Amino acid sequence: MATSNDSVELVGDEAVVNLARAVLFAALMGAFAFVSFPNPLSPAPITLQVLGVFLAGIMLGPVWGPAAMLLYLVAGAVGAPVFAGGASGLGVLLAEPTLGYLWSYPVAAAAVGLGVHGGSLGDYRDTSVPVLVAAMVVGTVIIYALGIAGLMAVLGLGFVEAFTAGAAVFLPAEAFKIAAAVGIVRSDAIAAT
Repeated sequence: MATSNDSVELVGDEAVVNLARAVLFAALMGAFAFVSFPNPLSPAPITLQVLGVFLAGIMLGPVWGPAAMLLYLVAGAVGAPVFAGGASGLGVLLAEPTLGYLWSYPVAAAAVGLGVHGGSLGDYRDTSVPVLVAAMVVGTVIIYALGIAGLMAVLGLGFVEAFTAGAAVFLPAEAFKIAAAVGIVRSDAIAAT
């Protein structure tokens, strides 16, 4: 009696590759959170996390970029020390002054991904520098809008005080992160040719 071994593909190769990339970017976000400097003018530290959000949106697109950020948030919520300064736990996402920034990451990654790729995932290396910068500026606005809202809710700050402590003091660092992301993407485009 002959037996047959048929294989069934439950998940396509592309989905597996994209999931692996999302996991890699979630881990990268955790590493970027450890590059943290206290900011005496704000309750939120300066980290490289926003650079990770930009790169996830650019490189993974409007679906897998936010998926990576959600994986990052889940990892931190269940106890992995991946938030700024090695913090973790659901309390960081629900009651800390940085909660608005953290919750903004999936939304900002989606916006950056949409700005770079439109409705379908393409080769980000073909994207012009002005489009890259515009997409990251939109992502920055989202991050700081939700970050300010979080500071207002948790600390009871007024808008001007929350804007000053939660956004204005970070803008020079954000300009650097945008430039760094453009440099990374452009160097990758050059290396690919």
